[in-house]
Amino acid sequence: MEKVAGWYPAWHVALLYWTWLFLFTFGFTGAEITCRSCHSQVKLQQQHPQQGLLMHLRTDRGEKEQRSFPGEKGGERGQGTGTEDAGLQATLAPAPAGTKFSGRETRRLTREPEKVAGASRPRAAAAAPAEDHPPRGQASPAAGGRPGSGRRRRGRSPRGAAGPGGAAGREPGDGGAARFGLEELRLGSTTFALAGDSAHNQAMVHWSGHNSSVILILTKLYDYNLGSITESSLWRSTDYGTTYEKLNDKVGLKTILSYLYVCPTNKRKIMLLTDPEVESSLLISSDEGATYQKYRLNFYIHSLLFHPKQEDWILAYSQDQKLFSSVEFGRRWLLLHEGVAPNRFYWSMMGSGREPDLVHLEAKTVDGHAQYITCKMQNCSEAALSKPFPGYIDHNSLIVQDDYVFVQLTSAGRPHYYVSYRRNAFAQMKLPKYSLPKDMHVISTDENQVFAAVQEWNQNDTYNLYISDTRGVYFTLALENVKSSQGLEGNVMIDLYEVAGIKGMFLANKKIDNQVKTFITYNKGRDWSLLQAPDMDLRGNPVHCLLPYCSLHLHLKVSENPYTSGNIASRDTAPSIIVASGNIGAELSDNDISMFVSSDAGNTWRQIFEEEHSVLYLDQGGVLVAMKHTSLPIRHLWLSFDEGRSWSKYSFTSLPLFVDGVLGEPGEETLIMTVFGHFSHRSEWQLVKVDYKSIFDRRCAEEDYRPWQLHNQGEACIMGAKRIYRKRKSEKKCMQGKYAGAMTSEPCVCTEADFDCDYGYERHSNGQCLPAFWYNPSSLSKDCSLGQSYLNSTGYRKVVSNNCTDGVRERYTAKPQQCPGKAPQGLRIITSDGKLTAEQGHNVTFLVQLEEGDLQRSLIQVDFGDGISVSYANISSTEDGIKHIYQNVGIFRVTVLVENSLGSDNAVLYLHVTCPLEHVHLSLPFVTTKNKEVNATAVLWPSQVGTLTYVWWFGNNTEPLITLEGSITFTFSVEGMNTITVQVSAGNTVLQDTKTIAVYEQFQSLRLSFSPNLDDYNPDIPEWRRDISRVVQRALVEATGISSKHILVAVLPGLPTSAELFILPYQDATGENKRTAAELEQISETLIQKLNQNLIHFELKPGVRILVHAAHLTAAPLVDLTPSHSGSAMLMLLSVVFVGLAVFVIYKFKRKIPGLNIYAQMQNEKDQEMVSPVSQRESIPNIPQSELMSPEQLVDEKLEVQPIGSISTAAEPQSTKEIPTYVNG
Repeated sequence: MEKVAGWYPAWHVALLYWTWLFLFTFGFTGAEITCRSCHSQVKLQQQHPQQGLLMHLRTDRGEKEQRSFPGEKGGERGQGTGTEDAGLQATLAPAPAGTKFSGRETRRLTREPEKVAGASRPRAAAAAPAEDHPPRGQASPAAGGRPGSGRRRRGRSPRGAAGPGGAAGREPGDGGAARFGLEELRLGSTTFALAGDSAHNQAMVHWSGHNSSVILILTKLYDYNLGSITESSLWRSTDYGTTYEKLNDKVGLKTILSYLYVCPTNKRKIMLLTDPEVESSLLISSDEGATYQKYRLNFYIHSLLFHPKQEDWILAYSQDQKLFSSVEFGRRWLLLHEGVAPNRFYWSMMGSGREPDLVHLEAKTVDGHAQYITCKMQNCSEAALSKPFPGYIDHNSLIVQDDYVFVQLTSAGRPHYYVSYRRNAFAQMKLPKYSLPKDMHVISTDENQVFAAVQEWNQNDTYNLYISDTRGVYFTLALENVKSSQGLEGNVMIDLYEVAGIKGMFLANKKIDNQVKTFITYNKGRDWSLLQAPDMDLRGNPVHCLLPYCSLHLHLKVSENPYTSGNIASRDTAPSIIVASGNIGAELSDNDISMFVSSDAGNTWRQIFEEEHSVLYLDQGGVLVAMKHTSLPIRHLWLSFDEGRSWSKYSFTSLPLFVDGVLGEPGEETLIMTVFGHFSHRSEWQLVKVDYKSIFDRRCAEEDYRPWQLHNQGEACIMGAKRIYRKRKSEKKCMQGKYAGAMTSEPCVCTEADFDCDYGYERHSNGQCLPAFWYNPSSLSKDCSLGQSYLNSTGYRKVVSNNCTDGVRERYTAKPQQCPGKAPQGLRIITSDGKLTAEQGHNVTFLVQLEEGDLQRSLIQVDFGDGISVSYANISSTEDGIKHIYQNVGIFRVTVLVENSLGSDNAVLYLHVTCPLEHVHLSLPFVTTKNKEVNATAVLWPSQVGTLTYVWWFGNNTEPLITLEGSITFTFSVEGMNTITVQVSAGNTVLQDTKTIAVYEQFQSLRLSFSPNLDDYNPDIPEWRRDISRVVQRALVEATGISSKHILVAVLPGLPTSAELFILPYQDATGENKRTAAELEQISETLIQKLNQNLIHFELKPGVRILVHAAHLTAAPLVDLTPSHSGSAMLMLLSVVFVGLAVFVIYKFKRKIPGLNIYAQMQNEKDQEMVSPVSQRESIPNIPQSELMSPEQLVDEKLEVQPIGSISTAAEPQSTKEIPTYVNG
C-alpha cells in the first residue's frame, strides 16, 4: 500500500505550505509532491487549463496560491481513472460516490485508508525543534490518510510537554494513557539527491509494487508567472529507491513532460503526457519505463479513463469537450462523440463483464439540451447509439456507479431524481412525500444499496441521510441534520465517514440545537449513538465526561482536494483501528484538538497526541508511524507496535530534512518508505529510502495472534453476524505479511434490531414502525391485476447486507398476497413534460396514471378533442405514453376514460396548442383629437397563433390593461405626444411593440401623392418611409417658411406611394402662442397653394426629381415635365386642366362647410380613412408581409429584443418602438 505525508515550512515570506502526500492504493503507488520551498514567486494562477482540482495555499504574506492537480474524475466505482498513478491526478476516484446530481461533484466521504494525512497552516517557528520532545502541542488535522487536510485549523498556543509517564500498555479498550520512549533508535535509510533539479518545485511518483523494485519520478518546474511548466526531468530507480537514473535522453532532451499515467491493470505499462503548451504527444512504455515510444496527438488531453479490466482500452477527454477511445493503449485514437459533459463519461461495469466495451456518457444536443446516451467504444454514430432515458436530463447530472445509473430532471422548479438498477428501465426515486429535496448527493452504492444525502426544503447547512432498497427506488430516513459545508471549489462536503473493513459502520456529525455532535452506527444507520470519551488523558489524568452531556467528537472532513486526506483514517486490513482528530466536550470544536485512536472499532478511545501528527499504517496496520506537522526540518518519527499505546522514537536521517512528502511501498507488506524533501530551501530534491524490515524480529507465527471479536458495546451480533478477527499480540514485534481477515463469521438469529422501517413507515417512541400520515399502505397493490400477487409490507424491511437468519425474520418480512380486484380510482392524464401547452405539428406525449385499479383488465379510451379518439386494451400498453399530433391551434379538451368490470373513472386535460409567435405590429392612428375614441390593433405574424394574452400600457400609467382580444378602444384627455405599448404573450414567448400618437384638440390633414416614378424606388420598408417623410417635411418648410413644429408628414405603407400631411396647432412649453383654427386654416391654404404650384419637390438621386402633390384637394393642373408635347398630350393636358378647375370650385365650395377638414368634428368616412383598421385581415394590405416577417427591416421602429418579466422564454421576445409619422427635422 502507499502513503504520503507532508510538512509546511514558513521560513521565508514567499514560502508555501508543505503538503504531506500519503497515498495508499492497492497494487500501485502514485503521488504528486510539491516543493513549497523551491520557488519564491507566488501568483494566483491555474497550473494547467485542463485541470479542475485545485489546492489553495497561502504564503506567509497572506498571498493566495492556487495549485492545480491534473486529471478528472470519471468512470464507475472501482474503475480507476486515467491518472491513476499520476500522483494527485484524478486517478484513484472514478465517478466518486458522493457525486451531486446537479453536476458539481462531491468527494466520496467514505473510506480514506489509502490516502493520507493533511496539510496544516503555517505557524510561527518554535524555539527549538519540537521533534526532540515527546509529541505535544497541537493535534493533527489528519491521520493516516492522504496529503493536505481540507480543514484549516486556527493556531493556538503550545502546550506543556507530556512526559513518558502514564498507564502501562494494556489490551485494546483499556483506556490507558499512551507511553512515549525517549530513547532514540535508528532506522536503516539511504539518501539520493536528484542532481540538477534544485529549481523544480513539483514531483510525481509511481511505485509499481507487487515484487517490483521500480520507482519512477517526474519532477517539474512550474512557472507561476507564465502559468506553465518550463522544465521537467524523469528519474527511474530499479533498487527500491536506493539509486536513480535520469531518463531525459530517452524521452527527448527538449521534451517537457507534464503528467505520468500508469495502467491500473498492468503496472508495467506507463504513459507520459507532454506539456500541450509545447507539443501534444504521448510517450508509451511497456517495460516499467525503461524505454519509450512517442506518438503525436491531434487533440489536447484533459483527462484519461482506463478500462477496469482491459489494459489497452482508454477513454480520453479533450479540452474542447470531445471524447476519444483507444484500444491500443493510446497509440491510435478514434473520435467517439462531441459535446460530452466534463467527468460524465463511464465504462460499463454492470454484471459479469457484459458488454465491456459499452460507454455511458452525457452529451449536449444541437439545441443545447443534455441527454444520456450509451454506445460501443468504437462506434458512437447516431444510428449505433441508444438513449436509455426518454427525453432530456439536467446538465451535469449523469452518474454511473456500480449497478446504478442516476439522472436528474427538473420540472416546475422542482428536481426529480431517477434511477436505473442493472440497466433496467428508469424509475423515479421515492423519498418521503414531503421531504421536497432541493439537493441530493449519492454517498455510496456499496452492497446493492444506495446511501444518499438529501438537503430538504427547510435545510441550509445540513443534510438528511437516506438509505434505499436494493433497486435504489424507495428511500427511508437514516439520520437527520448531518452537518455539511461547501469547499472552495463549490463541492459539498458532508460530515459522514464510512469505517474501512467493517461493513455497515459509519461516523457522522449531527447538528442538534446549534451544537454539532459525533454519532456512530454499526448497522448502516438503523441505530446511532454518541462516542464514549476516553477514561483518561495523555498524561494519565482521569477524564470526567458523562453521556449524553459530554462525549468525544471527531472531525470527519476530508480535504478540499479529493486526493488529499482529512482528519480521520481507517484501513480494510486493520478493521479495528481508527485514528482521528477531535475534542472532548458538549460539542465539536476547532479548539483544543487532540489525536485519538480506537483499537476496538469505536467502542473505546484513547488520546495519543496533543500535537499535529500524520499517522501511517505499516504491515497491515500492525505498526503505526506518526510524523509531526511542523514548519521546521525534522529527522525523527514515532512508531507504535501496540495500536498506539506506546510510542518509540526513531531517526530516519542524519541531517534534519524539510519534508515535502512520504511515499510508502505498495503491496501488502508496506515496509519500505521514501521520504521526499530538501535540506535547505534551495537544495536539490533529497530522496530518503527508509527500510522498516529491521524493526521486526521475524515473521509472525500462529501463536503470535489472539482472537478479537467485533462488538457494539458488548453486543456481538452486528449486521446479523458474529465476526471474530485475529490480531497480533501487542508484545510481539513480528511481521504479519498478508492480511488474513476475519477468522470466523457466523449468522445470528434475527431480532427486531435487524430490521428498519419500510418506505412510508416511521419509527415511533415505542420502537414500532407505523404508517406516516401521508402514506396509504394499500397503494402497494395498485400495480397488480386480479389473479396475481404482490408483497404486502409489514412496515419493516431487513437492513440490506444483514446476514441474520430465523428468529423474527418471518414475522417482519413482507408477505405475498393476492391482488384484490379494484375499480379504477385516482385517474390522471398529464403530458410527459408536465406542461399544458404544445406546439402545432409536433408530437405530444400523454401519460395516463391510475392510483388504484386492475391495470391489466381495464379498458382505456382517449379523446384528443380534435375529432380523433383511440382505445387501448389495458393501461400497461400505455406505459411509454400516448402520442398525438395536433394540426391546428386552439384549446383542446382531452378526456380519458378507464373502466373495468368493477367500475370506471375519467379525467380531463385542457391542452393549449400554439404555434410560435414571430412578430407583433401595433396599428393605430398617427394623430387623433382629444377625448375621441381611438382604435388600436395588435397585428400578429403568423395571424393564427393560439391562446394569447395582450398587455396594454398607455402613456405613463403604472397599471396595464390585460385583455384576451387584440384590439381595444381608448381616449386621450391630454394634448401632446403619447406612447402606447402592447405586449403579446404566447406560451413562453413574449413580444411587444410601442407606438407614439399625437393628440390635439383640432388639427387638419391633407393626403399627398408623388410623381409615379417614386414607386420604382419604393422598397416599402419603414426606414425608407421615414427618410422620405423627413425629406418632404424639409421641402415644405423651405418652400413655405412654416415652422416644422406645425408640420407632420407620414409616408404610408404600400403602393402607389402616398403620404399624410398633418397641420398641428403647436404651442411652446409655456402654453402660449398656440395657433387658432383660423391660423391653421391659413397655414393649410399656404401649403395647398405651394403644392398646386408644383413648388414642393426633392431630388431622390441625381437626375430623379420627385414632385409632391395635394392628392384630393387641389385644383391646380398637373404639369408634364417632359421637354416636348404631342397633340394627344396637349389634349390630355387640357382635359386635366378642366378637371382641375372643377375640383378647385368644389374645394372652394367645401371650404364653406364648417369643420370638414378639422379632426375635432370629422365625419365617419374621414375617420375610416385616417384611422388604421382594427381587423387583422383588413390591415394586411397596409402593413406588407415583408415588414412583419423581417424584424431586421424595422429600423425606424427601433426594434428591441428583451425578456418580459420573469417568464422563461422559449423564443427571443421582440419589441418594436416606432414613431413613423412624426418627423420634426
